[in-house]
Amino acid sequence: MTVVPTLVNPADLIRLYGAVPPLDTFRLRAVNLSWIGPTVILRVDLSSFPATVPPEWEGTDVDTVQCHLQFLAVEDLSLEQWEPPVPSASFTAEPLGGRRRMRVRVRGAGVDLGFTGHESVPVGHVSAFRIAPDGADGGRHLFLGRVDARLHETVPGPEERPFHERV
Repeated sequence: MTVVPTLVNPADLIRLYGAVPPLDTFRLRAVNLSWIGPTVILRVDLSSFPATVPPEWEGTDVDTVQCHLQFLAVEDLSLEQWEPPVPSASFTAEPLGGRRRMRVRVRGAGVDLGFTGHESVPVGHVSAFRIAPDGADGGRHLFLGRVDARLHETVPGPEERPFHERV
């Protein structure tokens, strides 16, 4: 039985799509492992672009939505393969009894990741950008969150720990 993770703060995604968009496939950009929590944060490009964009994106040349998914209380981590870029990954989550935990699998060409974690998943750093012809996301990002929009015009480098380790 596949379970859909409970997104803790889906307001930005609902604002864009009218509901939480499907998370069963996405382009996987980054995997951030942190012993604090312990957590796994996935930076992903969603598989579809919203039909209607918010006013702050109107008239801009964007075609992809990106966000971070934070998995909490992670155990039993297995990263068998990580060879980016990962243009398409499948995401599945199966419940683990009555403890509000799930078994997560992310698989695709270049990735084989599995772990158990809490079923509640914070989402953050929602942005839009124009994907490059080579699939890169290094250009300008339009972030929905006020703090992100004020601090960042692109996805910061890995040395920006507050951005990559929190949502």
